[in-house]
Amino acid sequence: MKPRVAVLGAGNGGHAFAGDLALRGYPVRLYNKFAHEIVELQAAGGVRLEGAIDGFGRLEMVTTDIAPVIAEADIILVVVPANAHAFMAEACSPHLRDGQVIVLNPGRTGGALEFRQVLKCHGVEGRVVVSEAQTLLFACRISGPARVRVNSIKRQVPLAALPASDTPLALEALRPLYPQFVAARDVLETGLDNMGAMFHPGTVVLSVARIESGVPFEFYRDMTPAVARFLEAIDEERLAVARAYEVSAISAADWLERSYEGVSGVTLYDRILSNPAYAGIAAPRSLDTRYVLEDVPTGLVPIASLGRLAGVDVRATAGLVDVCGALYRRDFWSEGRNLHRLGVAGLTVAEAKALIRDGPAVAR
Repeated sequence: MKPRVAVLGAGNGGHAFAGDLALRGYPVRLYNKFAHEIVELQAAGGVRLEGAIDGFGRLEMVTTDIAPVIAEADIILVVVPANAHAFMAEACSPHLRDGQVIVLNPGRTGGALEFRQVLKCHGVEGRVVVSEAQTLLFACRISGPARVRVNSIKRQVPLAALPASDTPLALEALRPLYPQFVAARDVLETGLDNMGAMFHPGTVVLSVARIESGVPFEFYRDMTPAVARFLEAIDEERLAVARAYEVSAISAADWLERSYEGVSGVTLYDRILSNPAYAGIAAPRSLDTRYVLEDVPTGLVPIASLGRLAGVDVRATAGLVDVCGALYRRDFWSEGRNLHRLGVAGLTVAEAKALIRDGPAVAR
C-alpha cells in the first residue's frame, strides 16, 4: 500500500508535489490557509502538470481544514515560504500522531529547529520525525489555474532530520516517492547550504531600480557580472560560517553543477547563465517578494547570527540584511531567525553545535 501524503501549501512547489505524486498513484490531500488560493484546484479536482512532467494528478481533497489532511497522512510535505513554518507547526500540532514524517521543502536555515520548538511549545509529545530539505526538488512555476510547469527536477537534494539520528527514518519513508533525497550530516549542513539566501536577496537589492521600473526581465538569465561577484562574496562568508561549525558546505557555483543538467563554465556568473532550468524565470515586478521577505529572515539572518557567534567576519551578509531593513523599513534582525529563535543565544560554538545536532533539547 502506498503511503498517504499531505501537502501543506498551494504555491508553485505545492502544486508540483501534489500533482506529481497524485499522477503516480499516491493518495494526496492538500491543505492551504487561504481559500481564494485553492478555488481552481477544488474546481479541477487536481493539478495539470506540464514540462518535465506531463499529466493530470487527481487529488483526494483540497481544503482549508487541516485536520483531515494531517490525520490521514503518513508523510507531510510542508511546501510554504519558510517564514510560514512556525504557523504550519502550530496548525499541525493538534493532529499529529506517532510515526509521521514531516519534511520542510526547503527548511532554509534553522527551519527544523524552529518547527520542532513550536511543536514542543504546543505539547506535541508523539514520535514525529521532523526533517528538512536543503532546497526545493522542483524548478517550477504555476502556469495557469490548477496548472504548474515543471522546468526540471533536481538530480539530488540533501535532507536531514532533527536530531540527525532520525535521518534514516525520513529517507526510508521518502525513498519510494523521491530517491533524489540523500542524507546530509545534520540540519546544520542543510541549513548552511541555503542557496536561496545566496541567490535571491542580493540580486533583488542590486536590481531594485530595474524592478521598480516595471520593465520585465529574467531574474537569472539577465544577471550581470558585478551582481554575481557580490553573490560570490556573500557565498564566501557562508562557507566561512560553515567551516566554523565543522560543516562541509558546497559553494553556490558547485551546487549549480551538482543540481542541474547542462550547467557549464567555471565562475558563478557562467554557471547561472548556462543553467537551462533558469530560462524564463521572471524577476519580481515589485519589492513585495519572498526573495527578500523569506530569504532574509530565514536565511541571511541566521547565517550571519551563527557567524557572529563563531567570530566569523560576515560584514557583507550583515550589511545586506541592514540594507534590506532600510529598503523595507523593517527590523529583520529581530523578526528573523536570530540566536534567540534558534535557541542558541548565550552559548559557545561547541554548545550550539551540540544543541543543534541533538535537536529535542532546543525546547528545554
